[in-house]
Amino acid sequence: MIDKAIFALPGIKRILGLLAVFAVLQAFAVLGQAWSLSTAVTNLWLGGTVADQALLVAVFFACFVGRQGVLYVQSGVLDRYAYEQANALRQALLGKVFTTNARLVQTHGTGSVTAAVLEGADQVETYFKLILPKITGIALIPTILLVAAFALDWVSGLIMFVAFPFIILYMVIMGHTAKEKASRQHRTFEIMSNHFIDTLRGIDTLKLFGMSKRYGKSIYEVSERFREATMRTLKVANLSSLVLDTFATLSVAAVAFMLGFRLIDGSVTLFPALALLVIAPEYFRPIREFAADYHASLDGKNALASIRALVDAPDDPPDELPLPVWSAGARLALDGVGFSYPEFKALEGVSLAAEGFQKIGIIGASGSGKSTLVNLLGGFASPDEGFVSIDGVQTGGFRQDAWQSQVVYIPQDPYIFHATLRDNIVFYRPDATDAEVARAVEVVGLDELMSELPEGLDTRIGEGARALSGGQAQRIALARAFLDRGRKVLLFDEPTAHLDIETEMELKERMLPLMEGRLVFFATHRLHWMHDMDSIVCMEDGRVAEQGTLAELQAASGAFARLAAQLEGGAR
Repeated sequence: MIDKAIFALPGIKRILGLLAVFAVLQAFAVLGQAWSLSTAVTNLWLGGTVADQALLVAVFFACFVGRQGVLYVQSGVLDRYAYEQANALRQALLGKVFTTNARLVQTHGTGSVTAAVLEGADQVETYFKLILPKITGIALIPTILLVAAFALDWVSGLIMFVAFPFIILYMVIMGHTAKEKASRQHRTFEIMSNHFIDTLRGIDTLKLFGMSKRYGKSIYEVSERFREATMRTLKVANLSSLVLDTFATLSVAAVAFMLGFRLIDGSVTLFPALALLVIAPEYFRPIREFAADYHASLDGKNALASIRALVDAPDDPPDELPLPVWSAGARLALDGVGFSYPEFKALEGVSLAAEGFQKIGIIGASGSGKSTLVNLLGGFASPDEGFVSIDGVQTGGFRQDAWQSQVVYIPQDPYIFHATLRDNIVFYRPDATDAEVARAVEVVGLDELMSELPEGLDTRIGEGARALSGGQAQRIALARAFLDRGRKVLLFDEPTAHLDIETEMELKERMLPLMEGRLVFFATHRLHWMHDMDSIVCMEDGRVAEQGTLAELQAASGAFARLAAQLEGGAR
């Protein structure tokens, strides 16, 4: 339940020191309550008046209020510290994903990484809030109360002392079982996240090929496995909590039982007996609270381990090769390139070449390797095998600053930042003038959107602000490409997959002029784009099945012809 990594957190010694002070204060507050209440009741039993006990009652309530005050201050300190550390982990993970190791997402899955950033970080924050006070509380509070118990009555102290290790031992035994089931639940959750995200991203393609219902059933089955894993984990957690509560209750009952008999035979007086009846439940409280939050703590521990594994994954720094700016005479070649995801081999033996400024269409069925090939060309992933040559310079992949600084990437769903429309458009060219931005808006057809926005270019858009349609988001991506004419390589990954045919055809008119004077790789399953390509690469099962001009591929009656017949036979 306790991840040793928490002892390496920044400022942890100061926090543990504060929590130790808070634990000691709570223990002495309990002793103050036990002393004042027991003394008052004993005095009343011996014939004292209620009025004479006013000071003791005041001490009791002062200790009670003081204890609640300590808990309130402790909660505030923990809330701030847990939020800061969880946020630091989230930022470190985001930095790893977006700046140092883009392949991290491909290795572990989009859903898994997204879950770690969002839900995982929240679980870690809860974990810190739960586990840190319990570390100090379970070590200090029972120790102080046990010393007081022995001072009051050694028999009761001995019962409490003997019972505590048995409860700890049982918790350790049950903890191994709960940990194993919680780990399985966490792994199942990661699988479900990846499966759901991947299916959602490809829903249009799945519907196109009539496979959406089958994948819907698959999502249901994965979700059911996660539900079953969660229920098994909860069953063990609740059972262990119940048994630990029972042991603690029986231990308190044993103390009370012995005190009752010894009160009868006169071997113990009323004051220590009453004080011990107050102390005994508080002695076992930390271990009971520890058990009550066991499942939530395991979730947080697993989430912390997952995030740290992602953050600590070895970096794959980009190569720094002297590459020239892409020009009309430049040449690019892939020779026997392959790439594998953890679950399957996505590309194998891919060889192709491109020269100067030309438009290359990449077409194939869903799962044929189109997007993976575009990811390799953009440097978002590095080949597992084969060689890449860029204008005569041989390298292991495209993950190089000198190459990526020349690339404009336009995916299915361009990312729209939570910023102004202007900031989103000038993404590649922050120094663009108002006139250049206005020209870009006009060329890509953003005039209608501009007229709808209350503050024009200064209107905030993106997540949490003004929502955009898929066509509007694509126009912004095109405006980015138009502004930066210095980037001579355009990568399109199914940019119109989510658009209706009318919007797509309108955007096509805007996109084709932007491709002039550039090297373009255009991945799609829409056949009409192939009429505007200079060369076509037809993908099939992770391989280049055919390559040539549209006329050559149509005449060959091979993989491209089969794909065209399949697509023309269904909805396009």
